[in-house]
Amino acid sequence: MRFLSIVAALCAIAAVSAHAGDPRAGQQKSTPCQACHGADGNSASGQFPRLAGQYEDYLVQALREYKSGERKNPIMAPFAAQLSPRDMEDLAAYFSSRPNGLFKRP
Repeated sequence: MRFLSIVAALCAIAAVSAHAGDPRAGQQKSTPCQACHGADGNSASGQFPRLAGQYEDYLVQALREYKSGERKNPIMAPFAAQLSPRDMEDLAAYFSSRPNGLFKRP
C-alpha cells in the first residue's frame, strides 16, 4: 500500500513538471500585458496589480478564473478569453520569474 502511495505521488509530480510553463515563451506572449502591468510585471501604477514575483500557480488560476468568468473584470476578461492553457502557463512562468519591484535592493 505504501508503494502505491509513493508511485502516485511521483506520477503527480511528473505531471505537474510536464506542464510547467516556459518563461521565454511567456515573455514573448506578454506584450498585451505590458500596457497595464509593465514590461516585467512591475506596474508603475497602483491601479494595476504587480505580477512580478507572484506564485506561478496563483497566476495560472487567476487567468483561468478570468477566462471562465468566475473572476469578473471587464478589462481582463477579453484578454484571458484568447489564452490557451499553455499561454496561461507560459505567462505565469515568465511573470513569476521576474523580481518584484517592491523589494529593490540597494
